[in-house]
This record gives sequence, C-alpha cells and structure tokens, in this order.
Amino acid sequence: MKIAIENKQRIHDVLLSDMQRRIYKQYNERKEEFNLTDEDYDTQQTILVDWVLQCDTLNDVNELVLGYTDLFDDYDSINVFTLEGTMNYIFKLLR
Repeated sequence: MKIAIENKQRIHDVLLSDMQRRIYKQYNERKEEFNLTDEDYDTQQTILVDWVLQCDTLNDVNELVLGYTDLFDDYDSINVFTLEGTMNYIFKLLR
C-alpha cells in the first residue's frame, strides 16, 4: 500500500522519532556490553534516517521494522512484524 504524499512527511517524522528513541535506549543499555562508541551511534542514526526517508509504502515501513527487530520488545501484542502489525504500529504513533 502506497503512502499518500500528504501523509508521508508526518509518518516519516513519527517513525523517525520513535525509532531514534528506541536506538538511544538500546545504545545506553548495551553500550558497555558491546563496547559501542559514539561514532557507532552516529552511524546507526544516519543509516536510520536514510532508510526512513526511503519509505514510500507500508511494505517499506515493514521492511524497516524487520531490520530493527531487536528494538521492539514492547509491541509483542500487536505483532509489529506483519503488515497488519506495522500498520497498527504506525496508527499508534500518529495518535
């Protein structure tokens, strides 16, 4: 399902904000465990922004979410890794 042009920016904004929050949380929790550096964090943020900006369809958003499965531990009840779950995840972000 293609995202309408008038909705794309808003979806990109909420998706990017939520994913950045999740990455930041995980980075702080696992920094010592994996010996992560600030450069690693910056690189991950850059990759995320590029990927989010390329999301033109619901399937693109689903692929993004699948690429970051380790960040989603609180959406088990929604099953965010299906197209339906991804759609519900986006709806929840847009509230």
